[in-house]
Order: sequence, then C-alpha cells, then structure tokens
Amino acid sequence: MEETVVKDSAVRKPKTNKKITWAVLKEQRQLIYMSVPLMAYIILFAYVPIWGWTMAFQDYKPARDFSEQKWVGFKHFEFLFKDESFLQVLRNTLAMSVINMILGFTTAIILALLLNEIRKVFWKRTVQTISYLPHFLSWIIVTGIVATSLASDGIINDVLMKLHLIKEPIQWLSEGKYFWGIVGASHVWKEVGWNTIIYLAAMASIDPALYEAADMDGASRYRKMFHVTLPGIKPTIIILLIMQVGHILEAGFEVQYLLGNGLVVDWSQTIDIFVLKYGLAQGNYSLATAAGIFKTVVSVTLLLIANGVAKRLGEERLL
Repeated sequence: MEETVVKDSAVRKPKTNKKITWAVLKEQRQLIYMSVPLMAYIILFAYVPIWGWTMAFQDYKPARDFSEQKWVGFKHFEFLFKDESFLQVLRNTLAMSVINMILGFTTAIILALLLNEIRKVFWKRTVQTISYLPHFLSWIIVTGIVATSLASDGIINDVLMKLHLIKEPIQWLSEGKYFWGIVGASHVWKEVGWNTIIYLAAMASIDPALYEAADMDGASRYRKMFHVTLPGIKPTIIILLIMQVGHILEAGFEVQYLLGNGLVVDWSQTIDIFVLKYGLAQGNYSLATAAGIFKTVVSVTLLLIANGVAKRLGEERLL
C-alpha cells in the first residue's frame, strides 16, 4: 500500500523544466538556426520601434533632432488621465472589447458543439462553409452591409415592422445606446464560423472511448456535450481566453471608424481612433504615443496576470 501511494505521488508531481545548457543548445541547433529569421523579424519590427516611445516623454517636434527635443517627463500621461475625453474613450474601448470577447467565446463554442453533433458530413460541411465565408470579407464590405441593413428602410426595420415589434423605423446608427451591441453583433457574424475551427480541432482529439462509456451509462447527447466534450476542450478554452485577455484593449478600429458618426461619437471612439485623431489629424505625436504606451502596458500586465493564474490553477490540479 505504501509503495502504491509513493508511485501515485510520483505520477502527480509536476514536471520540472529541463535546464538550458550549452549541450542542449547544441542538440537543438537546427531549430535555433530556423528561428533566426523569425527572431530578426521580431526584433526589427517589434522591438526597434520601441525607440519611438521616447516621444511620449517629450514635446516632440518633427523638425527638430533628437538632441533638440524638450523633455517633459510624465506630462502627457498626466494629461491623459485628467482628460475626460480619454476616460470616455477608455470606457468605450473596455466595454466593446468585453462585449466582443464574451459574445465571441460563447457563440463560437456553442456553434462548435452543435456542428460536432451533426452526423451528415454534407450538411456539416455546408454549415461550416456558410459560417466561414464572412471572415474573408473586409470590414469595409461588412460595415457597408451592416449600415444598409440597419438603415431606416433596411431589412432589419422591415422585418421588425412586419412582425409588429416596432411601429416606426429605428435609427440604429444614430443612437449611441445601440452602437456597442451593433459592433458586437457585427464581430460575431463575421468571425463566429472562423473561431470554431480550433474548437472543432480540439473536439476531434477527444478519446472516442469516453463517448462510448457515456453511451453505456445511458447519457443523452446533451449530457455528453456537457460532461465529455466541454471538459475535453477546456484547456483550449483557457489558452484562448488568456490570449484574449492580453488584447482586452483591442476593441477594434475599422468597424468603429466606419460605422461611427457625429451622433454616436461619445460611444464609438476607441483608443486607436484617439491615437489617430491626435497623432495624425492634430499633430500631437507625444500625446498619441503616451496613449499607445498605456494600452501596451495594460495589455502585457493583464496577459501576465492571466497566464500566472492559469499556471497556478494547473499546478493545484496536479498536486
């Protein structure tokens, strides 16, 4: 009995990472050689431009050399957090990002579960193809379709009026209270089919013996979905959630910029539009850079926190 307990504890003990030594690097030198172009690309286009962050701490003037720029410290950051328009932009970005994340996750998982239950290959492929197609349309085309559908004489108002749900057309794109929902629904329609691919791949790797055992226990299709399929794709869901949390301030740019107008500007502007507005339209590059730095720092911090929490939970399960 004591020997069995020892073996169990040895099995459940978390794996330790292999130490990186010169011998290990020599063994894997082919992989290192293959990674050199990728590392060069990342350094050139991701790390070298960080030099431009210095503009956030200057009253940057394009006509001056670097040594002639006036350093102002955290002046632009202080202005950001005292500026009501930036706080409103931050609210809009967080709200639309959270809506997109919740709707994107739930709809993709639900659609993947339903597609996984279709037994006829023809119908399954047909539904998949139809749901994938909007992903390949540019946001210009998608926003054009959305704007046309939501016009006062568009199909949405026509259907609602014929069903006697409304008495007169609703000006969907002229009232701010509808804007966040429209953006969320547009993201779902465009990306839900594409987002199901990775979940379907994860479902394909689930051991069929688990479904056979569930059948022998008399489990229905819904029971198998909740007690076999969902637990089987749980690691995939967690990984994608961590990645999504790191982009919590990436609410988007194209859809808000193209669907937004003067009537809904208080609900449509995001941090990206704020940076464009001040950086290019008004020439305030320092303020725009400060807003971009804030967005990056928050995203990286949230990513590290989410990754740490997921790692901690994984270690607790192994113990």
